[in-house]
Amino acid sequence: MITLLSTWTFGLALALVALGVFVSYRLFSFPDITTDGSFTLGAVFTAVLLTAGVDPLLATLGGMAAGGLAGCATALLHAYLGIERLLAGILVTTALASVNLVVLGRSNVPLANSNTLLDRAEAVVGPPLERAGLSAAVAGEAAQLIFMLAIVALAITALWIFFRTQLGTAMRAGGDTATMARALGRDTGGMTLAGLAIANALTAVSGGLVAQYQGFADVQMGIGMVVWGMASVFLGAALVGPVRLGGALVATAAGSVTFRLLVAAALRAGLDPDWLKAATAAVVLAALVAPRFLSRGSHARTH
Repeated sequence: MITLLSTWTFGLALALVALGVFVSYRLFSFPDITTDGSFTLGAVFTAVLLTAGVDPLLATLGGMAAGGLAGCATALLHAYLGIERLLAGILVTTALASVNLVVLGRSNVPLANSNTLLDRAEAVVGPPLERAGLSAAVAGEAAQLIFMLAIVALAITALWIFFRTQLGTAMRAGGDTATMARALGRDTGGMTLAGLAIANALTAVSGGLVAQYQGFADVQMGIGMVVWGMASVFLGAALVGPVRLGGALVATAAGSVTFRLLVAAALRAGLDPDWLKAATAAVVLAALVAPRFLSRGSHARTH
């Protein structure tokens, strides 16, 4: 039971990465490699602030702000300096590798003695669950799951509301058809900057929450996060098909949880952890290719 709850909790924490990738890639057509660096940056800033005695909510928000600034840096390189999108993300992520190491001071910092948001959630929600008949260990893990679910639901709701406003709709339109947006006098550079700031802020929050959940921050923990985000986005889309914005956001979060469950099942079945990244790439490939074969099959049956 605890293993299953932990898998769901971790999948929901990484759903914020998936939502960030959804914003940058789906809404702005921007393949943002900054994801790997901003995930670690959020974890690093949060960990440093926590170990300094800062309130965990403020520490998490600090990590979120740092990630947003990383996204702004990538957008500035692309929109105002003319750097190609992939190269802009690579440059910022490369620079963040040094920034993260300097800020953290060493490769790994434990958070065992720091009060975290998850500790607070466990202290508030855990006792009622214990009174309901759950053991202390299961109640604690369930409390953390409920907290992560609330955070993801809040993020989805905020994104859905924002991107349905006049400004958010203009940003989405600019991401889909930048040439038309420029012809209408829209500042596409500013829109890209805002979009990548939102995307990387979400990614950094995920990093901060994962660090608090795992009990440590590591300068290597962001490697492969952009692939995870892409896998979750495509897997979610494959699960539900074409849907509106709200459904797409929910599907993206569901894709992250589903992907985490698949990873946990594969490891439990005996997959060598050394092959985990290759398995991740295979899932992304399958999520990309499967809908095409399914659509071809349905088209062939109708004829």
